Amino acid sequence: MSISDLYDSGFRKRNTDHFAAIVRVAMSDGVITDSEKEFIDRLARNLDVTEADYKAILKDHGSHPINPPVSYDHRLERLYDLTRMVWADGVKEDAQEKLLHKFCVGLGFHAVNVKYIADKALELVKNEVSLDEFIYGIKNMNQ
Repeated sequence: MSISDLYDSGFRKRNTDHFAAIVRVAMSDGVITDSEKEFIDRLARNLDVTEADYKAILKDHGSHPINPPVSYDHRLERLYDLTRMVWADGVKEDAQEKLLHKFCVGLGFHAVNVKYIADKALELVKNEVSLDEFIYGIKNMNQ
């Protein structure tokens, strides 16, 4: 096995685990709405999740644990990526907010702050800020 094969399999596994975590978060209220399902389908294609993995994850979304990033900066980076995906996919505004609220909770943000964090994240992404500007904006949103 070559190094590129190891990299590819590790990269694929990370994408599959990331996809599974997002599905698990989407299922946190017991329902995947039509807009969430459309988002999940596009995400599976974008992350190159195999059909077999896709079906297995949707069948048993609890089979992959959610491992939110430990560091605050890594959580913000993942939030930035997820917010950009939700925004780019054109999910309707109410559905965007609900989906981002779920993602924020799944990433380990305190439930009391989720609405404010999700709103600020959407505002920043709509303004097409860089990752560094996003992190700064979220960290300093109360100033």
